[in-house]
Amino acid sequence: MLEMKEQLKSELSEAKTAEAVEQIRIKYLGRKGIITTLAKNTDFSKLSVEEKKAFGGKLNELKSFAEEALTAAKEMAAASHVAKKSTGLDLTLPGSSGKLGSLHPISLIQMELETIFQGMGFTVVSSPECELEYYNFDAVNLPADHPAREMQDTYWMTNGMLMRTHTSANQVRTMEKMGVPLKAIFPGRCFRNESADMSHENTFYQCEGLMVDENISVANLIAVMKTLLSEIFHRDVTVRLRPGFFPFVEPGFELDLQCIFCSGAGCSTCHGTGWIELIPCGLVHPNVLKFGGVDPEKYSGFAFGVGLTRLAMMKYGIPDIRLFNAGDLRFNEQFPVYI
Repeated sequence: MLEMKEQLKSELSEAKTAEAVEQIRIKYLGRKGIITTLAKNTDFSKLSVEEKKAFGGKLNELKSFAEEALTAAKEMAAASHVAKKSTGLDLTLPGSSGKLGSLHPISLIQMELETIFQGMGFTVVSSPECELEYYNFDAVNLPADHPAREMQDTYWMTNGMLMRTHTSANQVRTMEKMGVPLKAIFPGRCFRNESADMSHENTFYQCEGLMVDENISVANLIAVMKTLLSEIFHRDVTVRLRPGFFPFVEPGFELDLQCIFCSGAGCSTCHGTGWIELIPCGLVHPNVLKFGGVDPEKYSGFAFGVGLTRLAMMKYGIPDIRLFNAGDLRFNEQFPVYI
């Protein structure tokens, strides 16, 4: 009878519905059930009085056990049915994993830069993509007759405004609004009339940075740039400054990063030079400070422009700039959101 108890328990554990439990009840306690007919199939003539009493006691115990087990299984099946009906959720089905989605690599880089600069006390400032000619050119020392202005063949609106060609357009606007001392970055999208290829696109992303205060020097510029690049690439980096001309800074520099792929030995990424040209920068030109209502005799500052698109290409190994704006979801799905 002990084996019969174990068999009954095993069958009830597999029964998930009231119908299945009822079939087991009939099998064991029905008119022709195993337990019901157990006494009929036993030859009592061969048993002693003591054996008959022992058999009857065990049979009654087995019946009681079966009735209690069947009642409990029936109640459990009924409760499961009510839960499914009320919630519409079948708790017996296997679970399914949720998908959080993806972020565009430019968004990832911009969010990372904003976090880094906020940690250094910079304010993140948004700025308009459709800009006035004054802020885009004149206020950053690019008057109409300046030859460097011809390099930025832009998209003009019928109202005389244009799609900004660089985030430098927000330098004077921010000085006018926030005053000095000032530490701010201006991330955003820029537009230029470019022939699209693997490394050029007519829509790209930059992050302009500006710091204006008393006694700001090139040393401050280098310190901020090294901190930025070390945080982005998660390693200590080596940088150098080369002279470069940009109308809104004086002196102007090209900041190069020692190639993170070959550590300066020379490879295809750095064209064998060991260095990657990365960030145009310099000390803010006195004329730009004057346009912003700042006294260049008292204040100085530095400015820089980081190409978010180029940083994303370097960090994530993206070979073609056109992939960023292609709208192919398979590209975005390579950059999942993690929590």
